[in-house]
Amino acid sequence: MIKVMWFLKRAEHLSLEEFRRWWLDYHAADIAADQAPYLKAYKIDIRIDDDSLFTGKPASESPWDGIAEQWFETIDDYEAVYGRSDRATRADTLEHCSQFERLIVEEHSVLGLCGCY
Repeated sequence: MIKVMWFLKRAEHLSLEEFRRWWLDYHAADIAADQAPYLKAYKIDIRIDDDSLFTGKPASESPWDGIAEQWFETIDDYEAVYGRSDRATRADTLEHCSQFERLIVEEHSVLGLCGCY
């Protein structure tokens, strides 16, 4: 199993709420359609508006506004998606994000309680 984690920072012209709506209401469906049948699971985590609720300190600006996790069965499946240069979802990402970074990881379940993929 290949797991890819994407760290995204919203574009300057977007509020966090606008970024959240774009990603969840539009971009996620486009990713799923574009990467079928190779993409096995896709999870999105978007930071909360006010993390001071948990720290008791003023909210700090994170370098990232969200994280996406993608699972592919094999390297060939990953390459079938990311080896293409004609992906419209890339242009959409560039329009809505000021920066992004990819990290390919090997996942290790420690507790196995979450029921994740």
